Amino acid sequence: MPATFAHIVQDGDRIAVYPAFRSIEVPPEHRLRPPVSEHRFVADVHLGRLASYLRVLGFDTVYRIEAGDAELAHIASTEARILLTRDRGLLKRAEVMYGYFVRESAPWMQLAEVVRRYDLAGKAKPFTRCLVCNALLKAVAKDAVADRLEPKRRLCFEEFRECPSCRRIYWGGSHWERMRRLVEQVVAQGRDEMNRA
Repeated sequence: MPATFAHIVQDGDRIAVYPAFRSIEVPPEHRLRPPVSEHRFVADVHLGRLASYLRVLGFDTVYRIEAGDAELAHIASTEARILLTRDRGLLKRAEVMYGYFVRESAPWMQLAEVVRRYDLAGKAKPFTRCLVCNALLKAVAKDAVADRLEPKRRLCFEEFRECPSCRRIYWGGSHWERMRRLVEQVVAQGRDEMNRA
């Protein structure tokens, strides 16, 4: 049974010490399921903010507020997605191959937890996905969207991205700056923990 240095050794205890490691390499013939090849997620109804934050980092994350447990399990199974949930019962469904119980309750802490758990710090591509519908954003010329911009935005910004699905327009305003700083903090924290391991 694993123990910390706080454990007081008793007569008859057997002790084995191993170096720090992030995972154990298991030969393919002994694996219960194939390894995750791409970090794609589906989040349950309790994790809407986490889903948005994962999208901010550029990770493909399905989130549907009306989705029930059966639908979430089906999406996870058929699309080979990691199911993120705060419902342990949902993870017990036989259909779910990859899943994780999110322990933190605050959304930014949940994001840091998931980044740490799946070693996502080096894989993030911030601000490349639509926060609303999850589609990849495309750079768009200012002239192409000028008629849909408020006058102040037309005047102050030159670079825009558009969601090809819902047609939402994104630009680097003050909200983007706040999000960028928070994203950098979460990614840096994930890298620091990876380097310590």
